[in-house]
Amino acid sequence: MRRLFSAPAAGLAVLLTALTAPAPAETPAAPLAVTHNQAANKVTVTVGNELFTELHYNTFAKPILWPLNGPGGIRMTRDWPMKKDTPGEDQDHPHHKSLWFNHGNVNGVDFWKEAEDAGTIVTTAVPRAELEAPDRAVIELRNDWKAPDGRTLCSDTTVIRLGRVYSTFLEQPAHFVEYQITVAATAGEVVFGDTKEGTMAIRTRPEFNVERKNPLAAGTSRNSEGLTGAALWGQRAAWVDYQAPIEGRTFGIAIFDHPANLRHPTTWHARDYGLVAANPFGLHDFSKKNPKGAGNHVIPAGGSQTWKYGFVLYAGALTAEQVGMLSPY
Repeated sequence: MRRLFSAPAAGLAVLLTALTAPAPAETPAAPLAVTHNQAANKVTVTVGNELFTELHYNTFAKPILWPLNGPGGIRMTRDWPMKKDTPGEDQDHPHHKSLWFNHGNVNGVDFWKEAEDAGTIVTTAVPRAELEAPDRAVIELRNDWKAPDGRTLCSDTTVIRLGRVYSTFLEQPAHFVEYQITVAATAGEVVFGDTKEGTMAIRTRPEFNVERKNPLAAGTSRNSEGLTGAALWGQRAAWVDYQAPIEGRTFGIAIFDHPANLRHPTTWHARDYGLVAANPFGLHDFSKKNPKGAGNHVIPAGGSQTWKYGFVLYAGALTAEQVGMLSPY
């Protein structure tokens, strides 16, 4: 299968060159811009006059991207609970905040839920929030993972890259987001425990819902292995993809697991009500054929572990082959 981007061995430099290829002459690219409001703990990325996304840190229990917009400024993620008056949104799972990375069992502490007995991810520094190239933004965070009693269990460096993807089969340039998270065992051994509650996650707007309980739900979903709908849950795949009609057009969200990630292709906590999460740890939760703790992963004291995930937000009713060609990996 031909892909828009080079094979993994070619490295990130080739990927980023591809992502910043010039737009077709008939559709000049609007400039990206990055603004860091330190007083508000917020980084804003815009495309011309349209909002791409905002990173919020030290505002909620973990850093989040919200809102997250696709081509043409179309909102792709749920507003609730950050914004409570968006019509038609399901008001469930208040810890499902747009787009985020955390996990439900880190040294026995639940970072997934948000409660007094849960962990929090505290940003200690934002070394970079800038344009890395004319068509690519980068945000770098340094975070401490805190237990409810204030102890730091581990730390991470998160690098988020944002920009556009161009192809002749796209109706207009797509938006991409890439997360690179390096968790460091700075305070002793770190165990990411076997639970379905995690890890690299997005909560979509209700139109993407596959189940039809919400009147706005009109989504379809599939993965790289040809499975569709509710069958995606707990299964291994290199990518998953959701499409839905929004404001008279079809839009999609494709999420890619990097080949170098732990247990690639990852298992997916992909629900039919709008939650989609790459989770390489929940092996027993996803299949009771696996013994309890089968998904546990240990980062030894002083060690580290890196994960990379790519999101592509696009317009158009793409085929599975075309979605695969969007993979940055």
